[in-house]
Amino acid sequence: MIDVLIAGGGYVGLSLAVSIKKAAPHLAVSLIDGAPGDAWKKDERASAIIAAASQMLDVLGIWSEIEPEAEPIRRMVITDSKTADPVRPVFLTFEDEAVEGRPFAHMVPNVALVGALRKAADNLGVEIRQSTAAAGFKSGAHSVSVALANGETIEARLLVACDGVRSKLRDAAGIKTVDFDYGQSGIVTTVEHERPHDGTAEEHFLPAGPFATLPLKNNRSSLVWTERTRDADRLIASDDLVFEEELERRFGHKLGTLKVVGGRRAFPLGLTLARDFIAPRFALAGDAAHGIHPISGQGLNLGFKDVAALAETIVDADRLGLDIGSLAVLERYQSWRRFDTFRMGLTTDVLNRLFSNDITPVRALRDFGLGIVDRLPSVKSFFIRQASGLGGQSEPKLLGGQPI
Repeated sequence: MIDVLIAGGGYVGLSLAVSIKKAAPHLAVSLIDGAPGDAWKKDERASAIIAAASQMLDVLGIWSEIEPEAEPIRRMVITDSKTADPVRPVFLTFEDEAVEGRPFAHMVPNVALVGALRKAADNLGVEIRQSTAAAGFKSGAHSVSVALANGETIEARLLVACDGVRSKLRDAAGIKTVDFDYGQSGIVTTVEHERPHDGTAEEHFLPAGPFATLPLKNNRSSLVWTERTRDADRLIASDDLVFEEELERRFGHKLGTLKVVGGRRAFPLGLTLARDFIAPRFALAGDAAHGIHPISGQGLNLGFKDVAALAETIVDADRLGLDIGSLAVLERYQSWRRFDTFRMGLTTDVLNRLFSNDITPVRALRDFGLGIVDRLPSVKSFFIRQASGLGGQSEPKLLGGQPI
């Protein structure tokens, strides 16, 4: 019988498998991934990895492999304007390090991140079953029976669903969600520019939603461009000339001539929060437990927090001789993560509603607030430590750079 079966071969599923197996090599850990074996190699996106998450990856032994591909974010600039405004006043700037010698975040290509995690999982003896997914499961007193799409059945002590925001396993477990559609889509692409970005990330609050530029290596930037869904669909379907013209209106000319060098895709944006993170012999992690607006850049990092908490819960229970799939054990994980997740979901929801509009009194109020924060170093330091994931007193060991 397998000890832990993980459904989902993205960064959450892989990092959970590596975290458990590294701390408890005797546990049998398997991962099933419905995507083809080389699908991850085609992902052109990049993700923001906060300082706490990079510490966790360092403990797992893979940050040294990822770091050469990572671009540190050394400065964050926030502006608030209309698309047609000739000048975009800067209301808030963060220029600080979360801990000595460590930037508060890095931008990492998804291919580098997933590739390093897959290599680590393979070296640790994690079994990865590719091109098949979980079709359903049934929990018993001592194990969970998981039916695969290829007709196989696997018995495990614990099933963890890391199968995305539209998790079929979450639905099969009968776990309800809180859902809200923002009527927005996030356009993701990569651009190349003439001048260096100097490690600066910018977030422009525009009436349709935030337009974020995030630094990559070799004079490139990753874009997360929020638009109303109908406009995003139009932009994705437009020819290159129209797309680049609209992009330039939002990006500006400070970094010289722009060129789109990656594919462009649009993702619908909404809020999805699972009411429960656990069921008998079952747990949710990553987007299966929460999908939030990208306005704070914390979606991926919430997943890493889930991983650190769940891995520590499982390993500690195993060391004590407890049943790792029991509700009594899994309740620790749920209590650890559910409040933080709901708090972050609420925060991003309020920020999106506050900044994705062009109501003059609201703009004046929010700009005044940003200006006040910019003039209070202690407040700015608090916010940057929170954003880096280093502000909590009861974070899991991995996020604090300690092995389980």
